[in-house]
Amino acid sequence: MRILFAEDDPRIIKDVSETLTSAGYIVDHEANGEEVWFKGDTEDYAAVILDLGLPGMDGLAILKKWRENNRHFPILVLTARGSWSERVDGIDAGADDYLPKPFEMDELLARLRAVIRRSTGHANPAIVIGKVKLDPRQMRVTVNGVPKSLTPQEYRLLAYLMHHCDRVVPQQELAEHLQGEYEQRESNAVEVLVGRLRRKLGAGLIETRRGFGYAIMNTQS
Repeated sequence: MRILFAEDDPRIIKDVSETLTSAGYIVDHEANGEEVWFKGDTEDYAAVILDLGLPGMDGLAILKKWRENNRHFPILVLTARGSWSERVDGIDAGADDYLPKPFEMDELLARLRAVIRRSTGHANPAIVIGKVKLDPRQMRVTVNGVPKSLTPQEYRLLAYLMHHCDRVVPQQELAEHLQGEYEQRESNAVEVLVGRLRRKLGAGLIETRRGFGYAIMNTQS
């Protein structure tokens, strides 16, 4: 899944980016408020981690503009501002959660997983569809309880489809959540990965909707 990370502290940028990448996320980073707003207003993200104290445009102003423009991705506010009134302002402006600095990386990941989960209608930590279980906490996939070994891209594609089950996901949308914005994207990458996943997890899990995209329906048996 593709995450927009908005932060201007070099140490935090390095630590959080490495943590997110290790957890299987694709990370787009921006440090300037104007660039952050533009990226979030024009790109598709599974979630945004947003610092309020950005140069160029304040994070709270960015948040308000996104919500006014009907940008619905979940937003985790990450900031050194600690007063309860600022936390209330952030939540009222449309933030989904709030994590004050300093913070532990495990808590950041847990809160990120939670806001993504809630935004796609899932309450439980693990997603189970038919015989397939996906546990984002451990980046683990099992079929009938048997662990399956997936490549990072196979895991990202499966995770995105399972989070968005019962929805036909266009191929281009899937492609954007497989690789970073500056990585070269193969035109048939999604088709190849879907084929691999069908061989590993079962042919009936991922449906092809010709001309529309791919879907995992929550009616698997």
